[in-house]
Amino acid sequence: MEVARREFAEELGSPVPAQELLDLGELRVTSGKLLTVFAARGDLDATACVSNTFDLEWPPRSGRVQQFPEIDRAAWLTIEQARVALVRGQVPFLDRLLARIAPS
Repeated sequence: MEVARREFAEELGSPVPAQELLDLGELRVTSGKLLTVFAARGDLDATACVSNTFDLEWPPRSGRVQQFPEIDRAAWLTIEQARVALVRGQVPFLDRLLARIAPS
């Protein structure tokens, strides 16, 4: 959870706007990465998010190193929009979240 909070702050430029995090578990996505995802209820101004950057040799084998943002933008989406915007391997996290917050 400490890593998730740090990554959130680095990638969005602000701390997680909630104390309680809902653990949505882990999934291995098509890239081979193992993702651990948490959800939170909080107030975040998506327009104020500022991503950190990383260095990458681009174009490949050119010897030129450029900086790129970790994320291209932050936005609030409807569930339907999120299903389209997420990478296919991440959609099960959305389904897990919906199942966890559904009224019983």
